[in-house]
Amino acid sequence: MTFSSPRLSNTISQSMVDINNGNDIDIDIEKLSLTPQLASMTKAFSNIRDEKMRYKQLLYMASQLEPIEPSLMVSTNKVPGCLSTVYIDCVTTQTKGNDGDDDEIVLNYVGDSDGLMTKGLVALLVRGLSGCTSEQIQKINPEFIKTAKISQSLTPGRNNGFLNMLKVMKDKAAAATLADVDDGTVNDETSPVTILSFELKEDKPIYNEIMDKLINVLKPSKIELVDVSRESDESYFTLIIVVDAFSDLPLEKRDQIIHLVLGDTLEKIQAIDIKAFLPDEI
Repeated sequence: MTFSSPRLSNTISQSMVDINNGNDIDIDIEKLSLTPQLASMTKAFSNIRDEKMRYKQLLYMASQLEPIEPSLMVSTNKVPGCLSTVYIDCVTTQTKGNDGDDDEIVLNYVGDSDGLMTKGLVALLVRGLSGCTSEQIQKINPEFIKTAKISQSLTPGRNNGFLNMLKVMKDKAAAATLADVDDGTVNDETSPVTILSFELKEDKPIYNEIMDKLINVLKPSKIELVDVSRESDESYFTLIIVVDAFSDLPLEKRDQIIHLVLGDTLEKIQAIDIKAFLPDEI
């Protein structure tokens, strides 16, 4: 593996001898919808039998992480809910599609933390998610941290911090992709008021999750989300949303962006009927 230090490379190579266990790991990894780089690192970590060696590997990755620019250490890039201070940001790059496919927008991340263990987790995610599309990133199942056996070295607080890091990276991927398709011609004087918050509903976790993602990323001027499930089990929703940044986008593209923003939340429901508008279409 290219991400291991010379001192630890022998440990990783020796631990991969267990072929039977490796087959089981391959099956698990396939179910996690990981990026190629993240899948490779997950398999390598899972084959390290010694917990201390996995911990040392994370510390080595932390030492190799490029420092973030001080100008990026701002509140909008700070990851909430972490025991250590963590900053993460990303930029988009347009790449040529394969075999005549449309050009793709890929994300490249930077990050840093003042805690060594946490910095190792940041390095893992930065390396595993950079160079991938938002669609790939949204599909990542955070359970890979267990398959990699890294969770064995994490306290509950650090595990929650890891989940928050991945969530921020998914949100930034969706937001950056949306910004890339926005033509940037919004007139501030005529733009409708942006919705910045909503009222949480008790016993409606999926409703709250959908609203949180859409409001934080898309900054709508209007949003109506209704649970139309027969048993009120949050399996079917209708959504009406007005987003100024959807300017010049066809309906199909608007729906695609909303699906990207919602990511793995869509796996928790049966269906969502989307009606996405521009302010002047209402």
